[in-house]
Amino acid sequence: MKKLKLAIIPTGSCSGCDTSLVDAGETFVKALEYLDIVYWPIAMDLKVDSLLKAESIDILIVHGSIRTEEHEHLVKEAAKKAKYIVAYGSCTCFGGIPGLANLFFRDELLKKVYIETFSTVNPEEKIPGVTCEDERLKIPKLREWIHPLDEIVDVDLYVPGCPPPGEIVEKFLETIIAHAERGEPLPEKGTVLAGLKTVCDECPREKPDKIVVKKFVRISEAKEIDEKKCLLAQGIICMGPATRSGCDARCLKVNMPCRGCMGPSPEVVDMGAKLISMISSIVYADKEREVGEERLKKVVEEIVDPAGYFYRFTLPGSILGRTRRRRDKE
Repeated sequence: MKKLKLAIIPTGSCSGCDTSLVDAGETFVKALEYLDIVYWPIAMDLKVDSLLKAESIDILIVHGSIRTEEHEHLVKEAAKKAKYIVAYGSCTCFGGIPGLANLFFRDELLKKVYIETFSTVNPEEKIPGVTCEDERLKIPKLREWIHPLDEIVDVDLYVPGCPPPGEIVEKFLETIIAHAERGEPLPEKGTVLAGLKTVCDECPREKPDKIVVKKFVRISEAKEIDEKKCLLAQGIICMGPATRSGCDARCLKVNMPCRGCMGPSPEVVDMGAKLISMISSIVYADKEREVGEERLKKVVEEIVDPAGYFYRFTLPGSILGRTRRRRDKE
């Protein structure tokens, strides 16, 4: 039996995606019977040379944000010899939580971290990879922006989630097994291995015919939460209306609002824009004129960290993110 050559490249990653693969248990073990791992540094003592010297790669899995020049180099070199490329996890599919760094320029971030924080003692103001050029360190330089993987190389399959939910991981591994064992085709290019609806469609909470909100609160600030009622109807911001289904609404089932890690639902272009539009429509719904513009504005301005809420996982690939990068080039 000829095994499929598999390479897994972790970039700017917390390794939760690696853990999600291993957590698949018996399905993962069975998949290994059909795989020859040529690179997976988190799990095996394989150096970068193993990846660069590999003649071919049948399946390339990339997870994490493309943050450094080294990440970009490794991904591009591996993609040249890969037959099928998988963006695995929210960071690779959309930019992920690290992508919120795109709200600032690279030099602003480095200056803040290495010079300006109150606990930092750096009188010479040396910044690794910028003003500190010690060859022994070989610190890869940060790229100016974080991009989704498909802005770096062509992607065949998207497996979203932070990390991808167990059911989706199982389906992904079973697809690989079927391909190796019976020659079944891998999903067609551009497939997103998730649901076709929204998290709201999966959520078991009771949803009123009309949602009217007078004040938004963070989940930690809510004095009392009705475990059966829609969280958004209780003034707790939930990304469910704009987020792709496939996670079985597991956060909502344990009294936590959706944060959007599955990415935009099929009909949504920009998650942040969709939520902003929706939220503006439910603040004092049908009573806007009575309340007045100032009061409506105040309610919305009380939302803490709107960028962190509405673009938590998707800023780099959003309209907002692409526009800033384009303006920077100009």
